[in-house]
Amino acid sequence: MRLPSLTSIKTRISRAALGFDAWVNASMFEGGRSSGEAYERFRERMAVFSFRGWKRFALDLTSEAATIGTAGALLVLFLAQSAFNLTSEQGWLKEQDLAVTFLDRYGTEVGRRGIKHDDSLKLDDFPELMIKALLSTEDRRFYEHWGIDPIGTARALVSNSSGKGGTQGGSTLTQQLAKNLFLSNERSIERKINEAFLAFWLENHLSKNEILKLYLDRAYMGGGTFGAVAAADYYFGKRLQDVTLAEAAMLAGLFKAPTKYSPNVNLPAARGRAVDVLHNMVEAGFVTEGQIQTALRNPATPVVRAKDVTADYYLDWAFTEVKRLADAGKLRNDRVLTVKTALDIRIQKSADQAVENVLRRFGDSYNVDEAGVVIADPDGGVRAMVGGADYGESQFNRAVDALRQPGSSFKPYVYAAALSSGLFKPDTIVTDSPVCVGNWCPQNYGRSYSGRQPMWLAVAKSINTIPIKISIALGKGLGITNEWKAAKAGRDKITETAKAMGVLSPLPDTVSMPIGADDITVLDQASGFAVFANGGRYARAFAATEIRNSSGEVIYRRTDDPAPQVLSTKVTADMNFMLNKVVEEGTARKAQIEGWKVAGKTGTTNNYRDAWFVGYTGALVGAVWFGNDDHSTTNKMTGGSLPAMTWHEIMEPAHQGIEVKALPGLSDKTKPGPVAQAVPGLAPVNLTASAAGKLSKRSFEVMSSLNGLFRSVDSGAAAKAGQAKPDPLKSGSVRPDQVRPPGLAPVELAEGGRFGTR
Repeated sequence: MRLPSLTSIKTRISRAALGFDAWVNASMFEGGRSSGEAYERFRERMAVFSFRGWKRFALDLTSEAATIGTAGALLVLFLAQSAFNLTSEQGWLKEQDLAVTFLDRYGTEVGRRGIKHDDSLKLDDFPELMIKALLSTEDRRFYEHWGIDPIGTARALVSNSSGKGGTQGGSTLTQQLAKNLFLSNERSIERKINEAFLAFWLENHLSKNEILKLYLDRAYMGGGTFGAVAAADYYFGKRLQDVTLAEAAMLAGLFKAPTKYSPNVNLPAARGRAVDVLHNMVEAGFVTEGQIQTALRNPATPVVRAKDVTADYYLDWAFTEVKRLADAGKLRNDRVLTVKTALDIRIQKSADQAVENVLRRFGDSYNVDEAGVVIADPDGGVRAMVGGADYGESQFNRAVDALRQPGSSFKPYVYAAALSSGLFKPDTIVTDSPVCVGNWCPQNYGRSYSGRQPMWLAVAKSINTIPIKISIALGKGLGITNEWKAAKAGRDKITETAKAMGVLSPLPDTVSMPIGADDITVLDQASGFAVFANGGRYARAFAATEIRNSSGEVIYRRTDDPAPQVLSTKVTADMNFMLNKVVEEGTARKAQIEGWKVAGKTGTTNNYRDAWFVGYTGALVGAVWFGNDDHSTTNKMTGGSLPAMTWHEIMEPAHQGIEVKALPGLSDKTKPGPVAQAVPGLAPVNLTASAAGKLSKRSFEVMSSLNGLFRSVDSGAAAKAGQAKPDPLKSGSVRPDQVRPPGLAPVELAEGGRFGTR
């Protein structure tokens, strides 16, 4: 068979390529012509929908509205996710189905939380006057709106701005219930958005009467009472069904501001508010002018009660703890419980009064509104808790739920990690000098450096550079030579130490974490410092010590087994020595208690947003925080001012009449340990030995102070013959914390806490 020649093959390929090209061109031409014809047919058909004039305007407007509406719907759906996540759990309405009676540490009833199975009323049993008084003042269109009431809000704004009559609420009852069930009293746009969406959600899942009943049962009414039933008994000593019109009006006035209008606190204000409620009832058409005259002439009078100590923040936290135990199956299926707590009413009263007095006297001058306090035993049993300035104004617990920067009050965890590593001792000489981690360089308060000094003095003076250098040294002690990586490894050791000591806050890794830039809670601080007070054992805060069911059977008892040791007794003793210096010679001298050894640490954050003092004795531990909910700056408030003062006001009476307990490893004759070996990056040096073997701690302090003094005095002025050297304290050339010659009384040391870069 004869094979085709090479020329014949090329010819065939060329012809095939030309044929394919012709087919492609023809297909594209036919496709284009067909598309053109289809487009023309489409235009002819769509011409029917062509509008001009006002019809065209209406169509464009509708199209724009549809576009904007779609975008708005997507935005609303996005914003609603946060609110609806709060309702995702099954049985959300039964969160309070426990009925808990709380006792203090001595067995005295101090309050209740949850539902009350024995005395709750059906809505039909509520007096009509009570419901009308509530609706006329808080939500007149309750049965007409769908959770949000624009008409009612507008009416309230007009009425309140006119100054005529009483004030009216802008939020509906459904919105208020949503806040009570799911949210806090935090003043933020996010909270108001969530409140609005949750109001819609409640309206779609509950009937109006169910919403009204929940509101009447769960609203805080002052005096530690929740719900109208409990309030009628507390204020008037009678059943809710038996209240008069004047009493119903006074109760209705409590819903929005229970502390401000409490008749046991301010009877004239409560009666004035009741008058506003009565006039609102007339305006709403619920009663006539004549019907309220008797109530106006004979205003309600509450029963006389001694001023009760209401540990509401404490009981809210304790109730949460009980619910966690129930959810974990530790309380079997019992729902009616009696819980004995570690609460000490005497200390609670002292804490409440101290916070109230300090804020009243100094709140305006320091521009501070809020506070948080936790007082606990060294084993973690919480004796008192203050979660804010006014529970009636805000039930948000700042002692438990608020995450705030601790500033220098976090440094004890750094020093505990340093001592635990074996690389440091209290007398280790460290150098206060510039240090940087990457491009971040911390600065001391006053932007100056004081050179070499023993570590215990650096703690007392709250120097910022030393904890950063310690974090680097801890990493290098693990064999890491790269300084950035060494600092990271050192911070990991510090975090590990803080977590082991009971800090549950997240503590994300940041370069400024060693000087207190990570957020933490007041409760965490009390738990962590309790480890120093008890000799190094874990001491997580707790409320419940014993729980009994409705039959009186003990179903839970906190174990008395020894807690795990998280710090050695030597480390604890050294930490107590150093933190005692903070109180006796450093930034927290306002916290001293006569006859007791006190240790602790102050803290002040950047721009004076937060101020702390966390201190302890052998008997009690206390953490105190002051600041503002919106994180606004205070008027240069430091941890050594109001926090230390408040701690002292609480702790001094708490230590009266009890046996003095020494801090572990600390006594009047306590001496620091021997000088540590050299540490990478800190270059400690051995001190010159004295005749007794070495210089005393006092000599170290004086020498360190004199170094700062000599560097600060103008050498030229000092060299002039016959010219007296200026007093550095008076001239301002030396800060008070840089000099303390023998015989000079202790002076206020500046608090560290700037996180700036340079």
